Amino acid sequence: MLEIKGLDVTIGIQRILQSVSLEVTQGQIVTVLGSNGVGKTTLMRATMGIYRPSGGEILLKGERIDRRPTHEIVRLGIAQAPEGRHLFPNMTVAENMQLGGAVLPAQDYEAAFGEVVELFPIVQQRLQQKAGSLSGGEQQMVCIARALMARPKLLLLDEPSLGLAPKIVKLIFDLIVRIRERGTSILLVEQNAKAALKIADYAYVMDSGRITMEGRPSELEQDDRIRRIYLGG
Repeated sequence: MLEIKGLDVTIGIQRILQSVSLEVTQGQIVTVLGSNGVGKTTLMRATMGIYRPSGGEILLKGERIDRRPTHEIVRLGIAQAPEGRHLFPNMTVAENMQLGGAVLPAQDYEAAFGEVVELFPIVQQRLQQKAGSLSGGEQQMVCIARALMARPKLLLLDEPSLGLAPKIVKLIFDLIVRIRERGTSILLVEQNAKAALKIADYAYVMDSGRITMEGRPSELEQDDRIRRIYLGG
């Protein structure tokens, strides 16, 4: 589904990503773990065409996309729920959803909306509310729902658990599994290693802009360094 080969990203004079390579296979949840500031969000933004790589390649189903603008990448089948949600707070939930589905032909919008509200009933319940009036958990669900309105083949999730209570985190991660079960591949960037490894099929660890470790969650959970730094054991 997604293949990133030797990706470098330089912003100003700072090299943020250094020779990053990873893959997301069709139907997988792949997670990238790492502390704040190691380059995870930069990786997501480069995949979405927001940052232009200074080296390497990004391919979606074998087609190179790292020189394409963001709107073309969305049309090709990638959507993102960004870190910090970035909803339009003074617009209603319905208006935010319409923006997410703007790439769809008119005849497909209602079908997409039906699929999304089946997963996220809160969207239907809050349609006429301003997005900024919702709780943090509700905003996160609307953020993911808005991304799904584009009917992506690959969904990028950047820190979906950030700032949420444990009960809401569990709800969000249960929904991520359901999204994958419906056929959408997922690249999940997350500091909550315990929650991410519990649902992921494969995991990468990023530090200082590099991939320093990778493997199946069951393998990484047994690594002393991972247990000490990310799992609190």
